[in-house]
Amino acid sequence: MSDSNGKKTGSDLSSAFLEVVERAAIACARTMGQGDRHGSDQVAVEAMRETLDKVPIDGRVVIGEGERDEAPMLYIGERVGLAHAASGGKVGPLVEIDIAVDPLEGTNLCATGSPNAIAVLAAAERGGLLHAPDLYMEKIVVGPSSKHAVSLDASVADNLGAIAECLGRRVQDLVVVVLDRSRHERLIAEIRETGARIQLIGDGDLSAGISAAVRGSGVHAVIGTGGAPEGVLVAAAMRCLNGEILARLVVDTPEKEERCRAMGITDMNRVYRSTDLASGTQLVFAATGVTDGTLMKGVRFFGDGVRTSSLVMQTTPRRIQFIDTLRLREGSNVKIQF
Repeated sequence: MSDSNGKKTGSDLSSAFLEVVERAAIACARTMGQGDRHGSDQVAVEAMRETLDKVPIDGRVVIGEGERDEAPMLYIGERVGLAHAASGGKVGPLVEIDIAVDPLEGTNLCATGSPNAIAVLAAAERGGLLHAPDLYMEKIVVGPSSKHAVSLDASVADNLGAIAECLGRRVQDLVVVVLDRSRHERLIAEIRETGARIQLIGDGDLSAGISAAVRGSGVHAVIGTGGAPEGVLVAAAMRCLNGEILARLVVDTPEKEERCRAMGITDMNRVYRSTDLASGTQLVFAATGVTDGTLMKGVRFFGDGVRTSSLVMQTTPRRIQFIDTLRLREGSNVKIQF
């Protein structure tokens, strides 16, 4: 599909964005288990940026590794893509794309070899992804059946009761994912009082959010407070999966309120839905497993190549692909391993 000027849009670029997350995943997978979370993140960032600059787009990072002074690469506001990388402006007009990235979601998971580390990218037409401040958000993520039944202002018991009713289950049959943080002590106690089961995770709430919208994953909801940038990425996935995220910024200091107002946010109590956080009509979401996870296997290295497992989704046309890729070295005696 092309825009009104005949230029390619994000939905035509899904294979290119797949290459971006695969390269990032392969780079950091080589550091898995070495205990260097910063080193793992750095090689993922470098690989993602290098590959992005080969994609024929005029890209702008709206969710990245931080502000420009804090992150040398893939910072918020950075320009990426062939339009940026080409010297002397020798390429023609390219479609303007907004990009949200997490080159390695779960740096600790990769460093320790734990499950559910992934490399992630979401893209949309310009203005299609919220430029979210790097603050915490209250969040609840659910699948298609429960998307109209939950509320951030409802009690934990009421929300879990509603989810159970939508799924035709007992509350005791539900599995709720919660980040294992001290700020969630009360939330965990309230969930346990309902009888629902809890899966505590150290990192990887984005991966968990995706699982909540996929039937058969064993995850029925993700509840708790986490990063707003990750919320935008989850929202892009929910738009593709027909799930839902409800989110509200945690603005509890004057400094945080000032940061929000500087970004054009005036309603500090607004509840955002997936269509607010990822409003684009041509969304692409791509993720590759770094370590083994619920939906994707991790990167596997063998003598003649590398195998990756990825998820690529888009809204226009509506499509969800689970992609298994073998990258083989050159040679006539290459052996394919499954």
